[in-house]
Amino acid sequence: MKIKNIIISCTMMAAAVLTLGSCNDFLTIYPTDKTIGPDFWKTKADVQAMVSGAYQSMASGGIQERAIVWGSYRSDELEKTNGYSNHDLENISAANLLPSNGLNSWGDFYAVINRCNIVLNHVNGVMDSDPQFTQGDCDEVCAQMKALRSLCYFYLVRAFRDVPYTQKSYESDEDVEPLPQMAPDSVLQYCIDDLQWAERYILKTGAYGRGDSRNKGYFTRDAVWALLSDIYLWRASMTHSQSDYDMCIQYADKVINSKDAYYRQYHNDRVTGADKEDIYHLIEGSMAFGRIFGMGESDESILEWLYDGEYMSNTRLENYYLKIAENNTQCMVQGTSVFQKPGNASSQYAYLNIHDYRFWDNACLVNSSTALQFPVRKYANRSSLSYYDQRATLPTEGDTKLSGIGDYNKYAQNWIVYRLTDVMLMKAEAMVATAASDSDEVKLRGAYELVKAVNKRSWIEPRDRFAADETTADSLTYGTNKGKANMERLVMAERLRELCFEGKRWFDLVRYSYRHMEGVDIHRTLAQQTSWPRIYDDMMRLVVRKYESGGQSVIYKLKTEPYLYFPILLSETKVNPNLIQNPVYEEEETISKN
Repeated sequence: MKIKNIIISCTMMAAAVLTLGSCNDFLTIYPTDKTIGPDFWKTKADVQAMVSGAYQSMASGGIQERAIVWGSYRSDELEKTNGYSNHDLENISAANLLPSNGLNSWGDFYAVINRCNIVLNHVNGVMDSDPQFTQGDCDEVCAQMKALRSLCYFYLVRAFRDVPYTQKSYESDEDVEPLPQMAPDSVLQYCIDDLQWAERYILKTGAYGRGDSRNKGYFTRDAVWALLSDIYLWRASMTHSQSDYDMCIQYADKVINSKDAYYRQYHNDRVTGADKEDIYHLIEGSMAFGRIFGMGESDESILEWLYDGEYMSNTRLENYYLKIAENNTQCMVQGTSVFQKPGNASSQYAYLNIHDYRFWDNACLVNSSTALQFPVRKYANRSSLSYYDQRATLPTEGDTKLSGIGDYNKYAQNWIVYRLTDVMLMKAEAMVATAASDSDEVKLRGAYELVKAVNKRSWIEPRDRFAADETTADSLTYGTNKGKANMERLVMAERLRELCFEGKRWFDLVRYSYRHMEGVDIHRTLAQQTSWPRIYDDMMRLVVRKYESGGQSVIYKLKTEPYLYFPILLSETKVNPNLIQNPVYEEEETISKN
């Protein structure tokens, strides 16, 4: 089943049967079409349509927008495009996280959660009416829905910390009930329990058959393991738990070993000579950009939200990274000065030197001596520039080379949720955190080798035609990064180089801060506490470097743990009396109400 067939199926079947209302009120998202109910849940095809509908909801514009804003825009890697006006983004940039800001809305995630709960509530009964829908089919569907639900809750915990949790499906007005928030330990444990159940029944990567987009567009066993590794890493960073870090490493290894086995099964002809010792099989740097981000669904990919440009377009990603309208080429956000040419600003830049394909391919104008903002190339252009392979000279300052993937109304660009290098660097982060001391060569050297493997695939051999004073690409050495603190910063820097603009950076920075904070209590909500630990100074240093002279005012506004999270949307607190606002935003909420 190709992507088009998946999207046609979920658009024509699921949408026709289950229409979800869309409003800001908490969990008042329910089916309004009266055909839903026992007369619908009769066949395997009915179930498949509902599963497809849940995945289509996960690829909605609202969720795509929040993946960018929550995961990237709050960090040091993105800022609002100069000259573009957007008050919600402007307030986030100024660290004015107002309860009235529409980008705080969690409604789209709870819509997907409700779809998953509806399927889980009805799917067992289908076996009674359709003999072709077996217990194995039922278990696999339940595994899909529990995994997708867990991903939604993980986004919510990382964005808000304390969130309502429910496994109940809301299918009429009478079903809706106001729920209180849970502390993160409870929500994350529910997710872990669901995912560990799901890994027993969900299909492995490739099980759908070669070329089937469900191998990347649906949860597979590799995707479940990647999400488990990520959740354990998050919780370990909050609690400093050795056992959670160990579980992160364990699940990361499961992904790495599974990917290795899959590659050797289907590409055995490529595994020759020294390659036999390689367990990562990363795409070579000059081709990686186009195959991972342009073509989509590469061997390195683990989970993606799928778009075909016909039945489903990724318009929100296009608005943020390419252009805001068909006849307006201005985009909403651009890369910050972090991505400028090494040497332009002291300790500001992401790259070791310009002999890194990612330097050229992640953003535009990077070789400019005057540019202040850098248009995002990743996700906005199908092919790598490969300047070193195709040009006799370096690009000019005005050479942006941006082109959309399809026309404005048919933007066919997938969004990558997890890929192999992400998991490799999760493992490296956990290894550094569990190193016994600065002299723990096993853990620190192991983390370094993972970083080196990711970094090395993007090296470009220096060419004589470029400046003679350029350093060689092989400037990443273990000796200059020895010790836990240096290695931790190296892993963070490599994640920025490798995963920028992919909705990861803010969450990386929050984990970094948590590892250096004492007194974090994940068993109680923020509102149940009377004081909170301070945010780690070095995390703040990284966040505010995009603000230049305005950085000190931002630091003043981001003091303690609650400031790491968004406030609950004002309309949610008005409708649900059981919700308690993030304490540091209560004053702003009162002002907004008045």
